[in-house]
Amino acid sequence: MKVGLYPALNDNNIDAGQASSQRQLSLSIAAIAEATDASIPLNLCLILDHSGSMHGSPLETVKEAAFRLIERLKPGDRLSIVAFDHRAKIIVPNQVIEDINSIKKKIDRLSADGGTAIDEGMKRGLEELKKGSKDTVSQAFILTDGENEHGSNDACLKFASQAAESNITLNTLGFGEHWNQDVLEKIADAAGGTLSFIERPDRAVEEFGRIFERIQSVALTNAYLIFDLTPKVRLAELKPIAQVAPDTIELPVQPKQGKYEVRLGDVMTDVQRVVLANLYIGQFPQGQQTIARVQVRYDDPATGQSGILSDPVAVDAQVLTAYRPSPNPEVQQHILALAKYRQTQIAEQKMQQGDRTGAATMLQTAAKTALQMGDKGAATVLQTSATQLQAGKDLSEGDRKKTRIVSKTILQ
Repeated sequence: MKVGLYPALNDNNIDAGQASSQRQLSLSIAAIAEATDASIPLNLCLILDHSGSMHGSPLETVKEAAFRLIERLKPGDRLSIVAFDHRAKIIVPNQVIEDINSIKKKIDRLSADGGTAIDEGMKRGLEELKKGSKDTVSQAFILTDGENEHGSNDACLKFASQAAESNITLNTLGFGEHWNQDVLEKIADAAGGTLSFIERPDRAVEEFGRIFERIQSVALTNAYLIFDLTPKVRLAELKPIAQVAPDTIELPVQPKQGKYEVRLGDVMTDVQRVVLANLYIGQFPQGQQTIARVQVRYDDPATGQSGILSDPVAVDAQVLTAYRPSPNPEVQQHILALAKYRQTQIAEQKMQQGDRTGAATMLQTAAKTALQMGDKGAATVLQTSATQLQAGKDLSEGDRKKTRIVSKTILQ
């Protein structure tokens, strides 16, 4: 398995007469399968809320979603299941899948009762995943419909960081309207996963399936993007690097031995990770100039190798004395995706400050950005929220959650 790394600037031409130029560098990263590549076992843990608020249709549809997921596991895949209310218990200890019917019966016996302690579920889930993490793709689904009333949100974030350090990806699923979006989003972002909003019980099977398809295409893990910038080139000081696909996430940057590293986590074959870096480029003489070299360091669970370095890829620009722009439409789409996300974040901050008018204005701006991208679903959600605020109405919890979700990704 190899890494495909494809750089592109939003404008490949630079004015030789300018002392400083700003450019957005897009980097598309995907795994490239080879004919001899072996199948990689999945090490999956379902961490499921069965507190009292999950009574009835919510818990029954989650059970059905779990059944469908288990049926899609392949020989050699591993599974563990943890259920939590205000405590956590192991329903299925980490094991290679053999008797699916026995596992289904254990899930079916779950009943709704008690409060909610997400951190307890995470702790037990990570313990089970670590038992089967060698030469596998380790992933968790964390589903809850409530606040972490009997647990610690700080502990949740601590466990998310530990998961990333252990090469374990956490995907969070909020069920209904009353879960803590800040916490679930931070867990998913910190541990390289995705956040999903299951607005209605009948969407549970679909959302479980959508995330499962993504994790089935994971081929490489623990990936880091490495930037080696040419002298006269620097990263922007504020929020210099973000992922814009498949989800939008601000990415922390770590200087290391004169270079910069950004953790990507999993690399997939069917889904590209797209990263956008904000660069300031000093004055260069006329001609083709290399402004950076980029490469990826990663682990390959199929071979058990870790710390593999891809070949460095040069990022070149054309420096012209008679400057003429050469815009890249695909990179412009990535820039718009990041703008939509950041505009929606500003709107949310204004809502928290009680500035309903300012929030509505920013949501309208984000809706226009979504339309420029061709993301009509997000534009509709964002404009609807803006209109409600303009009419003097508060957004429901569901509307707030949907608004933030569409700022991060294309609405499913």
